[in-house]
Amino acid sequence: MAVLETDGLTRYFGDLAAADDVSISLEAGEVFGLLGPNGAGKTTVIKMLTTLLPPSAGSARVCGFDIARQSMDVRRNIAYVPQMLSADGSLSGYENLLVFAKLYDIPSKERRSRIRYVLEFMGLGDVADRLVRTYSGGMIRRLEIGQAMLHRPRVLFLDEPTVGLDPLARKAVWDHIRQMRADYDTTILLTTHYMEEADSLCSRVAIMHHGKVVATGTLQELKESVEGKRVTLDDVFTHYTGDVLESGVIRGKSYRDTARTRRTARRLG
Repeated sequence: MAVLETDGLTRYFGDLAAADDVSISLEAGEVFGLLGPNGAGKTTVIKMLTTLLPPSAGSARVCGFDIARQSMDVRRNIAYVPQMLSADGSLSGYENLLVFAKLYDIPSKERRSRIRYVLEFMGLGDVADRLVRTYSGGMIRRLEIGQAMLHRPRVLFLDEPTVGLDPLARKAVWDHIRQMRADYDTTILLTTHYMEEADSLCSRVAIMHHGKVVATGTLQELKESVEGKRVTLDDVFTHYTGDVLESGVIRGKSYRDTARTRRTARRLG
């Protein structure tokens, strides 16, 4: 049985269908990507699946629970790392994780060991006691993903997980996402408009355009659906949307830069 499945999931804002009849299905342990330019509807889909936004029509089940009728059960089984900066810069890395451990009702006798494990897993053990405002953008993102790992969710939602990061920081985040999936068999749904991110992480992708899913499949299947020799994901994207995937990198190395970049990404996406 699919661990996540949507059937005609739709969300209107006034007369605008931000997500329009979206139907996707994810198997356990899969890394599934939603590709699309800013404004394609990726974040809207994520917000509905994480129960932050009610659908206007259609339905979805996550871990067997209906997102509209069983929202609390859905939330117990998932974690969500949004575009917006979620780490508190005035706290240390350890303190940020402690706050999340309490929010997730992790038993007090387990908190310290879980937090220390996550910090080491994410390569942040040596900076656990430093204020997060002194972290680089890549370190902040790893901390946020670590926060989401604390209660060992069955499904992890990542909305633009490497926005604002330089190439080395992005690769570090990718490596930790792969390791988390391997160690915990976590199902991951991520949104991205980075070509190389989808190529590197995703077993299957869905391309969104103007709120609709216009193509779904493995990267190889999508490439084979477009005529031509040596077809790239850029070619696939252009074929289905008329747009071009963003292959450049926005650099944002400080806490302030990362916060600003994500605020901008949220406004646009």
